[in-house]
Amino acid sequence: MFENLTDKLERSFKILKGEGRITEINVAESLKEIRRALIDADVNYKVAKTFTDDVKAKALGSDVLKSVKPGQMMTKIVRDELARLMGGTSTDIKLEGNPAVILISGLQGSGKTTFTAKLAHMLRHKRGRGVMVAACDVYRPAAIEQLRVLASQVGVEFYAEEGVADPVKIAGNAVAAARSAGCNTLIVDTAGRLAVDEEMMNEIAALKKALSPSETLFVVDAMTGQDAVNTAKEFNDRLDFDGVVLTKLDGDTRGGAAISIRAVVDKPLKFISSGEKVDTLEVFHPERMADRILGMGDIVTLVERAQEQFDAEEAKRLERKLRKDQFGFDDFLAQIAQIKKMGNFKELAGMIPGVGKAIKDLDIDDDMFKYTEAMIYSMTPEERANPSIIDASRRKRIAAGSGRPLPELNRLLKQFEQTRKMMKMVSGGGAKNLIRGGLGNAMRRR
Repeated sequence: MFENLTDKLERSFKILKGEGRITEINVAESLKEIRRALIDADVNYKVAKTFTDDVKAKALGSDVLKSVKPGQMMTKIVRDELARLMGGTSTDIKLEGNPAVILISGLQGSGKTTFTAKLAHMLRHKRGRGVMVAACDVYRPAAIEQLRVLASQVGVEFYAEEGVADPVKIAGNAVAAARSAGCNTLIVDTAGRLAVDEEMMNEIAALKKALSPSETLFVVDAMTGQDAVNTAKEFNDRLDFDGVVLTKLDGDTRGGAAISIRAVVDKPLKFISSGEKVDTLEVFHPERMADRILGMGDIVTLVERAQEQFDAEEAKRLERKLRKDQFGFDDFLAQIAQIKKMGNFKELAGMIPGVGKAIKDLDIDDDMFKYTEAMIYSMTPEERANPSIIDASRRKRIAAGSGRPLPELNRLLKQFEQTRKMMKMVSGGGAKNLIRGGLGNAMRRR
């Protein structure tokens, strides 16, 4: 998302490269480029100007240590100011009442219904809450059915009233239904419009008044750029929501909304979302986003994703198999499945410091393990369980059966043996080691 902004900010820092100290002249030149980079990224002009003024005040007031170069000092100051601009720290949602009601608002096409399912999945599977989702979009064709299907996918309760045109009545009945079903959380999906209009604002205001939700969230499409910020301001003036959700961060967006929205609306950005999968919702961390913008990666989020997929019981089982030298390709497939659950590979690799820039121009297939899986599935159960029996004739058969060249199969077998040895080095750390080794091997194959 932030590739162009990252490149332009890096160029602005290079102005200070080779300088012995920070001065008003070289800082002014660098900040001019930073302001231009922010505006090109669709950051609000007033926000960009205030930001660079704050950076200038901090830079000129800083004592540069002999061991720190001026460019490095400027990078740190910009990073800290970016994090502060976007809120400083993460803000959790309030879950008060029984049930705790979360009201979802936003324009049509912003991704409200998909976000409703993602939030339900997060609260149900990561926080252990009983969740019901209520379909209160009575206008959009198939909106109710879409939410019904998504609710089934994430394993939460669903409430709707077919043929009823009053969303306030539906929402009120949903509260009683959630309480009766033992659900301590109710997420209410509402209708959107193509533009801000009086009818929509009156309806969502009536819903908020009737429900008294513990949390009202405004969902906005990141691809709309500065328009997203302007729309959020109009909604907030009428609705006084509690937080913002930025969706479609994997799309063709310059990132200006993520940087500007807190400063313009003065409400926290609580969640960010990318892709259609229900597990692609993240709590927004300003300091981590600042690191991503400056190309520093986001190793904390990467580790958290790995931990979410890490199964302690599975690790113990693998450890026992490793000690007995019984780790086979079926186990390898299981570990690949865990890696794939962590999300888009290019996004994951970009979280590793220094890797994002190196791979930004590479076309990386989301299903990059498909050829590896094809070769493994072309093996017999005996070969997967005991790879040492795969001789030259078996290799030819497996390569032909998977439609992959023999050298590629040979590389897979070699990498598998290397991975098995690496996993034996750290007791109980199989999944984590395989993630590191698997990512590296996949990149080398490209």
